[in-house]
Amino acid sequence: MTPQELRAFCLSFNAAVEDFPFSPETSVFKVGGKLFALSYLDAEPLKVNLKCEPENAVRLREEYPGLIVPGWHMNKRHWNTVTADGELPDRLVRELVEDSYDLVVAGLPRAERLRLDRP
Repeated sequence: MTPQELRAFCLSFNAAVEDFPFSPETSVFKVGGKLFALSYLDAEPLKVNLKCEPENAVRLREEYPGLIVPGWHMNKRHWNTVTADGELPDRLVRELVEDSYDLVVAGLPRAERLRLDRP
């Protein structure tokens, strides 16, 4: 997955926005004001921090050692850092981004979720 593909995919979700609260180099993708993906898109290898259910996070780390690790500078129980440089299938990376987005949306207040559902 290229940095441009990662950015485009993150922004393809309903009400997703890109923000730069930490530095001009660090893309933060949010929905409802909440972070669902964070990446330094110019880094090599390309990595992205993604929210994950705790049990799934541990399973993924065991299944893909070195490619999926505890979230760097994040709550290690709920976040993974995923290396998206081509060693992992792009389909898996997309699924993990989508899961992260869905987890964040599920945690938003009901009124906010209803606003996101409107066309």
